[in-house]
Amino acid sequence: MASIQLQAVTKAFGPNVYGVRDVDLTIEEGEFMIFLGPSGCGKSTTLRMIAGLEDVTSGKVLIGDKDMTRAAPRDRNVAVVFQSYALYPHMTVRQNMEFGLKMRGVDSGKRHTRIDEVSEILGLTPYLNRKPAALSGGQRQRVALGRAMVREPDVFLMDEPLSNLDAKLRAEMRLELIKLHRRLGRTTVFVTHDQVEAMTMGDRICIMRDGRLVQVGKPLDVYAHPADTFVAQFLASPAMNMLEARFGDGDSADQISSLLGTFPLNGEQIAAFEPARGRKLLLGLRPEDIHSDPAPWRVAFEAEIVAVEALGTENIVVFTVGGHEFTARLGRRFLPLVGARIELHADPAQMHLFDAETTRAYPRPDAKKD
Repeated sequence: MASIQLQAVTKAFGPNVYGVRDVDLTIEEGEFMIFLGPSGCGKSTTLRMIAGLEDVTSGKVLIGDKDMTRAAPRDRNVAVVFQSYALYPHMTVRQNMEFGLKMRGVDSGKRHTRIDEVSEILGLTPYLNRKPAALSGGQRQRVALGRAMVREPDVFLMDEPLSNLDAKLRAEMRLELIKLHRRLGRTTVFVTHDQVEAMTMGDRICIMRDGRLVQVGKPLDVYAHPADTFVAQFLASPAMNMLEARFGDGDSADQISSLLGTFPLNGEQIAAFEPARGRKLLLGLRPEDIHSDPAPWRVAFEAEIVAVEALGTENIVVFTVGGHEFTARLGRRFLPLVGARIELHADPAQMHLFDAETTRAYPRPDAKKD
């Protein structure tokens, strides 16, 4: 195992054309780190610089306290699992897993022992003599993982390895990778644009945008305290609802005024949000913090139903207020008719406040109501 340190790492593709810019990040030994962001944000480029597959324009890449910025990929003791399985179609599963070891001069006995061990862990033993064409997508992905594992690297680098799988297989492979990481304890960097993968798999999330690191933290901490509107809306699906708001002017009441009504603040919120007083704000409210049933602390408002997505376990309800569209995540038994006007209820304790100009969040106290 080894830690990874990125020190002001930048990748430029031309004058003023940056793929990654000034990234400072430490990934601890044995940690499962998720790189999350939209397409083109620089997450795969960052992973490739760690692997040595992409040159670093400036800055340093340290693996296990050794400067590997200019080291060849073969000298870094990292294993990369790509989005495409990249298996040799004319070789069997055993031969695919063995190839890298053979190129490194590992003797035959050790190769076979290691492949048998890894195959048992991944459930590939019955398929060792098959070729990739005779395997399912999930089995091929396991072979790609096995090929990386037999090398016993210090670091696993995974570039959207589940993207080619169907929804059921993705869910199964997420669980398998989590169990595998706990068993092996290897430092792992996992690139994805999928919020579910980020929330369920990583010890920490590194969210990137336009080549820059936006926020790093434990998944639930980032979810509860997003740094800005981008993180708040990108990290969950459906995205956080955003609406214009105002926190009193001068001596006006300590409350937030918005299209959904007036949100009272408790003492902790008043103290936390004081810097926002009088400024143009965006109020953020996650779909799960809008409810169909009332409670003394919730704010009631009237909404017109636009669409209902019945998912079985829950219903995603799209509604409008004052010509603006919002989303709520409601119980499976709540099925309003499209076009109906109903009363919904928002929880002020769960709201987020953002500066409308900078998009940065005002730090908030931990919510306690719902």
